[in-house]
Amino acid sequence: MSGTPGAGAPEARTIAFIGLGNMGGPMAANLVAAGHRVVGHDLSADALAAAAERGVVPAASAVEAVPDADVVFTMLPAGRHVLALYRDEGLLAAAAPGTLFVDCSTIDVADARAAHEAAAAAGHRALDAPVSGGVVGAEAGTLTFMAGGGTGEFTEAEPLLAAMGKRAVHCGDAGAGQAAKICNNMILGVSMVAVSEAFVLGESLGLTAQALFDVASTASGQCWALTSNCPVPGPVPASPANRDYRPGFAAALMAKDLGLAAGAARATGVDAALGLRAAELYEEFAAEGGADRDFSAIVQTIRQRSGEHVT
Repeated sequence: MSGTPGAGAPEARTIAFIGLGNMGGPMAANLVAAGHRVVGHDLSADALAAAAERGVVPAASAVEAVPDADVVFTMLPAGRHVLALYRDEGLLAAAAPGTLFVDCSTIDVADARAAHEAAAAAGHRALDAPVSGGVVGAEAGTLTFMAGGGTGEFTEAEPLLAAMGKRAVHCGDAGAGQAAKICNNMILGVSMVAVSEAFVLGESLGLTAQALFDVASTASGQCWALTSNCPVPGPVPASPANRDYRPGFAAALMAKDLGLAAGAARATGVDAALGLRAAELYEEFAAEGGADRDFSAIVQTIRQRSGEHVT
């Protein structure tokens, strides 16, 4: 799947969108721009007001947003929030029979499967569809969706995902989307730590950041963490390093995702030494004041711990 938001002029649907924060707000707005009626709710009055300015019809509660919806999207902080909303707070009970629930949160695989089971028990259908691309991708409609669930559910959701992203991959059955997300972000977290360590090592050896970038970006060290989100100012003008590490993807979110990956690795007995260490490093970085900074800012901690002056 590829294209710009609204490409292909899919049939207009009535959509409920619960969770209108930094990610959910622009995602819902892109659905509005594609011609859909979107009724939304967020616990933050400011987030709800911002979404309303972009065409989302505000609802006083999550439950009030869903009765007329064909599809219900959720974008929430953790699995416990999704399950509480589905089961305890009555979201599933308030929806019309057979409604498709698409959860775009990044949550534990077990919680995603429990959400599928709860939806099915209530007479609904479900898809777990976490995203990659950050706030920039949410605003631009260039997210990548990793989906888990039935083929029919994915086919129905795909035109809506196309309004919010450039690619959607059906990864398998319930929970497979979440599995793909945490594996992908484990690669990203480990890569960013490795790239950051390499730049600090290069500095200590008298190598300029530009020289290292010019070599590694066209050699075997090439990776997204280097060429798109370079952790040092200069080589990649669009990277957060050039705007005082204001986040495209906050370190707190990376710590969360790596924590999910670490938990899955321990539960399955996978020897993921680098993934586990990256999880520890990001947990420490977030706890020590880096939570609201871009995850690439971990290079400054590596530099500081290496005895270098942090600029």
